[in-house]
Amino acid sequence: MKWEGQRQSDNVEDRRAGGGGLGGGGIRLGGGRGIGLGTIVIAVIAAWIFGINPLTVLGLLGGGAIEAPSSQSAPAQRPPANDEMATFVATVLADTEDVWGAVMRSGGVQYAQPKLVLFRGAVGTACGTGQSAMGPFYCPGDQKVYLDMGFFDTLRSRMGAPGDFAQAYVIAHEVGHHVQNLLGITGKVDGLRGRVSEQQMNALSVRVELQADCFAGVWTHHSQKGKGWLERGDIEEAMNAAAQIGDDTLQRKTQGTVVPESFTHGTSAQRQTWFRRGLESGSVQQCNTFDTRTL
Repeated sequence: MKWEGQRQSDNVEDRRAGGGGLGGGGIRLGGGRGIGLGTIVIAVIAAWIFGINPLTVLGLLGGGAIEAPSSQSAPAQRPPANDEMATFVATVLADTEDVWGAVMRSGGVQYAQPKLVLFRGAVGTACGTGQSAMGPFYCPGDQKVYLDMGFFDTLRSRMGAPGDFAQAYVIAHEVGHHVQNLLGITGKVDGLRGRVSEQQMNALSVRVELQADCFAGVWTHHSQKGKGWLERGDIEEAMNAAAQIGDDTLQRKTQGTVVPESFTHGTSAQRQTWFRRGLESGSVQQCNTFDTRTL
């Protein structure tokens, strides 16, 4: 991927100084009860083994809605100019801004650009306290993508998904969740929480995640058409990353068995299929995972 020398986004917030932190009470829940590190560990283990969102697990364990922590994360600032990885992230984010701005305008909608927050360890968000172990995530409450760039090392060394475009795919996927939020999809799905069974909610979550993969493919299509910056092997890097973070692959690696009812992101094959669908079509309309029986 020939990304050097391209425009960088001004929407990157660097909160890595001081490593974030939980402050004096950890996560606070709706009932006012604190959640300690032991509960956080349970939530993270559940996320890796059962495919459950850690913030959702924390809410269930605490008996209430998650609130933002009272402590402050490290103040946001721009990343250092000599930080190559941060420069890469800002470059990819800038191109998602260009692509989605144009795609949205063609549909008569103005694109509200998300912020991307770099952090280490833990970070306060409008969705609760984020942990590095959760991997990259998007919070619709503050319209920000959160990324501990140490995840890229994990992606390469532990998950077997190296390459700069594998990393770009991860960023584009999270931005895809922002697009879903702007289109009202996130709110509609979240509105069903508590009204359908856990298994049905997991199935809806799979469709949300596969659509974000498809949106990442749509970005790739238009990005390459506009910049021509992809190199041989880049698409394969993204496809491999999609395969390595499929629910079936992760469950097989962590617990030795696969439990389809607990899937929340889709199988490796499904994630590859929907990314490729967006890539080949370049069409948002082709990413309607909610109007198809077969994923």
